[in-house]
Amino acid sequence: MEIQFLGTGAGVPSKMRNVSSIALKLLDELNEVWMFDCGEATQQQILETTIRPRKVKKIFISHLHGDHIFGLPGFLSSRSFQGGEDEVMVFGPKGIKLFIETSLKVSQSKLSYPIKYVEIEETGLIFENKKFKVYTEKLDHGITSYGYRVVEKDLPGELQADKLRELGVPNGPLFGKLKRGETIQLENGLEINGKDYISNPVKGRIVAIFGDTRATPSEKILAQDADVIVHESTFEAGEGRMARRYFHSTTHDAARLAKSCHAKQLYLTHISSRYVGNSLKMLEAEAREIFPNSKVVKDFDNFVIPLK
Repeated sequence: MEIQFLGTGAGVPSKMRNVSSIALKLLDELNEVWMFDCGEATQQQILETTIRPRKVKKIFISHLHGDHIFGLPGFLSSRSFQGGEDEVMVFGPKGIKLFIETSLKVSQSKLSYPIKYVEIEETGLIFENKKFKVYTEKLDHGITSYGYRVVEKDLPGELQADKLRELGVPNGPLFGKLKRGETIQLENGLEINGKDYISNPVKGRIVAIFGDTRATPSEKILAQDADVIVHESTFEAGEGRMARRYFHSTTHDAARLAKSCHAKQLYLTHISSRYVGNSLKMLEAEAREIFPNSKVVKDFDNFVIPLK
């Protein structure tokens, strides 16, 4: 599992930062990439990465402001040109389906794959497969805005192969039976229960990704015990009044959330273009005053999210 930032700016693109988009790369787990928001020129940003558009199978939209959705029609069209044939699921507030279908219709764009829309009406669990669950909660942004909590299900323990070889178990089908928890009998009469030689399950990872919001209690539901929190930090700590007025967050807002929810890592994004050079270091230092594992990210930053 890896997370890569395709756009980390707030509102409008700048020379340093494109507008919002994040890729959660689940290639080892599902052979898929999940996208969170798709601001203008996201497909151009992808060209600077190893991401293949046809691997993007799910898109989660936080809210319908342009800097979070204007890249969708172009990305979806290009995905079709580049060999994408598998269904794409698009999650987001009511209106996301109308926006995409109107854009495609007006531009006479035809896709080589179907889109399944999930317009969020109730918070809580919105998606589940064999390996992951995704939850959502409403945020506070003056327009309907959502955050997402991606929960990896616990991974099964590993077969303790070295111990089994010491007991005389040969490589081959018997290992498969033991891995399934079955009991086998060796030629010398020794019975071995596979359940006794499987390590404890490995705790799955949790990633919380927030759309634009000012500090609000519902954030804690998504952020609790997260391995990674991705949170907007449009304003510095001293601009709390302005952040409240414009329905955004400060460095301290994000850091307090990470600390109170016992997160492991905080990535700050959605950075106003007013912050460059040393002022970026100041933003990071402010967050670290409260939560030491804080980092202001930039476009194309890529991080591995390790298993516990």
